[in-house]
Amino acid sequence: MPLPKALVPVSMRGYRPAWLGRDLLAGVTLAAVAIPEVMGYTSIAQTPVVTGLYTILLPLLAFALLGSSKLLVVGGDSATAAILAAGLAGAGIAGLQPQSPQWVALCGLTALITGVILLIARLLRLGFLGDFLSASVLIGFLTGVGIQVASGQIPDILGVPKGTGNWFQQQWAWITGAGQLSWPTLAYGAGTIAIIFLFKLLLPKIPGAIVAVVGLLAVATLTDASSYGVAVIGAIQGGLPPIGLPQGIQWSDVAAVVPTAFACFFIVIAQSAATSRSFALKHGDRADVNRDIVGLSAANLAAGLSGTFVVNGSPTKTQILDGVKGRTQVANLVVVVVTLLVLLFLTGLLTDLPKAVLAGVVFVIGIELIDIKGLARVSRRRPRELVIAIITALTVVIVGVGAGIVLALVLSLLDVIERQYKARALVLAPKADGGYDYAKAAPGVQSAPGLIVFRFDADLFFANASGFTDRVEAVVSAAPDPVRWFILDCTGVTDVDYSAGQSLADVTDYLHKRGIHLVLARPEADLLDTLRRYELMDRISPDHVFDDLDKAVAAFPESAGERPPAPPA
Repeated sequence: MPLPKALVPVSMRGYRPAWLGRDLLAGVTLAAVAIPEVMGYTSIAQTPVVTGLYTILLPLLAFALLGSSKLLVVGGDSATAAILAAGLAGAGIAGLQPQSPQWVALCGLTALITGVILLIARLLRLGFLGDFLSASVLIGFLTGVGIQVASGQIPDILGVPKGTGNWFQQQWAWITGAGQLSWPTLAYGAGTIAIIFLFKLLLPKIPGAIVAVVGLLAVATLTDASSYGVAVIGAIQGGLPPIGLPQGIQWSDVAAVVPTAFACFFIVIAQSAATSRSFALKHGDRADVNRDIVGLSAANLAAGLSGTFVVNGSPTKTQILDGVKGRTQVANLVVVVVTLLVLLFLTGLLTDLPKAVLAGVVFVIGIELIDIKGLARVSRRRPRELVIAIITALTVVIVGVGAGIVLALVLSLLDVIERQYKARALVLAPKADGGYDYAKAAPGVQSAPGLIVFRFDADLFFANASGFTDRVEAVVSAAPDPVRWFILDCTGVTDVDYSAGQSLADVTDYLHKRGIHLVLARPEADLLDTLRRYELMDRISPDHVFDDLDKAVAAFPESAGERPPAPPA
């Protein structure tokens, strides 16, 4: 008997048995890539290696059962791991050390708070917040994270001590410490990078990361790599993760990690929503971002309750799942099972894995985050936004990931405000080759003798209201013929705030004092309700409100024997 529909996960409704074989193969392939990848992310989050495995155990299970996306893969992620480490390091908690039980507990607390924020966002239907990071800003942010992540792996690849301080100090530390270079360590790190790139180039369907990890682990075990100075990850705690609230947490710790949790929240929303939408569109599905937020919230709550760090929707792992033709979250459930088997039975085999191998895996991930092609596309199509992307990337690298996410949000919002502030103002005007079309509103442009059809391509609000007023006055005062009708095409105006309402009242008075009729064309019902509340409709004749621009223009009295222009289709 099939389960009731309400009990079937959203992402697996309508599942076909014929998909099972492909999902099983996709899940095993994804596990082979995801397991070394998330183990490598622990070097960014500065947590024990086993916590990486925990990020794809219960969190991935929670999202598979509660999320909407059929393909989105949730787990440890380089961007959120970098935000987490930077946030905790700057939280000012006395005596806090990376890798320590207190550090791991605070990572879990941050994941719990991130999960709660995501849940609140779902209740308030705030999925749209993911749209407040523009594509160019996100490219710049992830490029900066990629530079930070890749450069952060160089000391482990070279076998030299890591530096402290800002990014420049850390780079200078390994450059000046190159004299301590461990050639065997470099061989493992460089070998990992070479194997991954060779497989990408020659055998792209085979995951080079797992080939590198398994092959070099075998070499390290057979040759006892640690005996000739190669740092290995050592014993990994096997078995199930610890279940429960993070230990030793105080109320003061909650306040200390909230800013980091909010930064993680915005990246989780933006990155997961973008990934989910892009793959849904690719397969003709509909992305339910608000439902995915439920799954992401549950995933982070599961992470916090199972001793690991913040999880996120991963574009790279989702691309892998799609590339091997995974159809549903059943593939992710296979990853969960494989990870569980590793935790229960295989952690002992990983003891001799060189840290340089994991560093090489993460180095490649960081390099792939540096989106040179994306920056080039932005440069060609929107050069102005390239500057924003580069500033965001440099801020992430030089100042830190936390500052980068704040700047990314601020720049995205400023970009929106500037576009509204500098909205286009147009006038329906005759073309040189005949006919009419909208042209830039400039002094001396009119639609016909006595008529101006004016369009403003933005909602009116306090910042652009004075610009709207100035443009109206400019085209009216400089019109070649005395204006009798001023038709406001309301296509681009759906709302008017209180400040703009005052400005619109002033424009109305200005027009009426010059004997000009203000006519509204194509206003939405909500806009008319707003204008009534501002008592503006008392100043406009009901006969001068048209639901169609053609009707509005046709109602203008003929002047000097000329017919009014026909609006463009």
